Amino acid sequence: MSPIARGNPGGVERAEFRRELAQQLRVDSIRSSSAAGSGHPTSSMSAAELMAVLLDGHLRMDVTRPDHPGNDHLIFSKGHASPLLYSCLKAAGAIDDAELMTFREFGSRMEGHPTPVLPWVDVATGSLGQGLPIGVGLGLTLSRLDELPGRVWVLCGDSEMAEGSIWEAFEHAAYYGLDNVVALIDVNRLGQTGETMHGWDLSAYSDRARAIGWHTVEVDGHDPDRVEEALTEAENTLGRPTAVVARTVKGKGVSEVENLTGKHGKPVADEQAAISELGGNRDLGVTVSAPESTARARTFEVPGGQLPVFETGSSVATRKAYGQALRALGSRRGDIVALDGEVSNSTHSEQFREGHPERYFEMYIAEQQMLATAVGMQVRGWRPFASTFAAFLTRAYDFIRMAAVSRADLCLMGSHAGVAIGEDGPSQMALEDLAALRAVHGSTVLYPCDANQTARLLEPMADLRGISYLRASRGASPVIYGPEEQFPVGGSKTVRDGDHVTLVGAGVTLHESLEAADRLAAEGIRARVIDLYSVKPVDSATLDAAARETAGLVTVEDHWPEGGLGDAVLASLAETGASTAVRKLAVSRMPGSGKPEELLEQAGIDAGAIATAARSLLR
Repeated sequence: MSPIARGNPGGVERAEFRRELAQQLRVDSIRSSSAAGSGHPTSSMSAAELMAVLLDGHLRMDVTRPDHPGNDHLIFSKGHASPLLYSCLKAAGAIDDAELMTFREFGSRMEGHPTPVLPWVDVATGSLGQGLPIGVGLGLTLSRLDELPGRVWVLCGDSEMAEGSIWEAFEHAAYYGLDNVVALIDVNRLGQTGETMHGWDLSAYSDRARAIGWHTVEVDGHDPDRVEEALTEAENTLGRPTAVVARTVKGKGVSEVENLTGKHGKPVADEQAAISELGGNRDLGVTVSAPESTARARTFEVPGGQLPVFETGSSVATRKAYGQALRALGSRRGDIVALDGEVSNSTHSEQFREGHPERYFEMYIAEQQMLATAVGMQVRGWRPFASTFAAFLTRAYDFIRMAAVSRADLCLMGSHAGVAIGEDGPSQMALEDLAALRAVHGSTVLYPCDANQTARLLEPMADLRGISYLRASRGASPVIYGPEEQFPVGGSKTVRDGDHVTLVGAGVTLHESLEAADRLAAEGIRARVIDLYSVKPVDSATLDAAARETAGLVTVEDHWPEGGLGDAVLASLAETGASTAVRKLAVSRMPGSGKPEELLEQAGIDAGAIATAARSLLR
């Protein structure tokens, strides 16, 4: 077939152009997957018309300026259909055919699932059920923060519609009236192992979406004219988001794979026969519509001011200090935004809401959507602080993991950590959070012990790359640091000198360690006490010196023994080559309800247990 020149014809010719463009997207999906020897061409082929019509007249994007503030955003929630995305980028002139054919090669930007190594890709997808929630976060950002006209188009697969996070996204998009969000649901009936839960029952999706508050359109996803009508209808729908529910066929156009099970995630067996059946290679180009050239994102003027100061010797909960400091930080920086999972009167992020209501977002009991929204907000240059009970962040852990793959910069705060929360019991006690967040690529983990330390850690946190996590405590703790103290990330504080034994704690256990040091001092034992407020990165130099200068280290943490502060210390000592005895105290049995002091004693992480461990080292 002879190539058609780059451009977007009109009338009848345009309908034919879109059909040909769809076929080219299929051919290129097959070619790239076959060259790689792996990939998902059949999942790409089902959505070809949806993407062809979107590219030709509806998507508004300057492909030469991926960071243009007026650009629309395109998210492939079904990230395994990456061959289709890359074929679209080729058709739009963003990449060339040579780069397309490096799909899945070592060092290529054409990764197996999309990531932001490509400047036209906002976030990494591939863990199903995340693209639409992040798209909703982007839509909320564009409408409520940026005040920009851009639209967010999200291609969803029908298999991922079984994910609960998808329906959190539907709820929030409807609640916030996001008419700039369009979900294109590719209902091709077949998942990885067989038929999806609802097959081709389009109403199973559209009825639920409509009941939640979305506008819905059901279409034949292989009819460009009907797809055109649906996308136009979506653009003209005000006050609510739109779901285009498209009936499609997996592997459309190639008899070897069309509508057949067992073909998912595999290249076609006969590449040339498949291309021939689709009408051969094409060299079509599409001119994507330009965004509004004068678009400028809104900025917030801020009055400035100082971080809060807490009196030394008073008792203040670090979660309360966090709320006050976050509000103050919002007065100093207009890019700070806050989100909470309906516990803002416990995390004290309500302080930020009271001071900066236009930059506060309630995500209700939907931690996955909270994290997804934070990821969407940082795409547009905002710095989100997302707060909830530390235990509930585990519900959104896959979103945190994928945020790191997205190279996202965001801040998390988890309050009510450890057995020290007391009577609420183990369902509320985060005892895994340090390990979980330490394991995230490029993360920073901070655990302050007093109010002034908490307040001074927030500003450097806001400048860090990657995922930053601050662990806060429920109960009030003594303020031991003055407001002039500095707490560099990666540092520690030696709060008590000693040359006999070293006690290493953070947060709640730092205060228990200080009390233990007092008890030991009465016996003539000089204990060094290190406040390891930066759990990752850790202060290896200070730990190495303690290993060399004292008889050993006692690490104490209100956390399970695996992966927390103690393991961070052991890993550091192993890396520096220090050789010393270490006693690791942590919560080793399932706690129940009780007063904090009772639970700390039961767990063996109170002052008495610390002093006993120190004595055993000296023996």
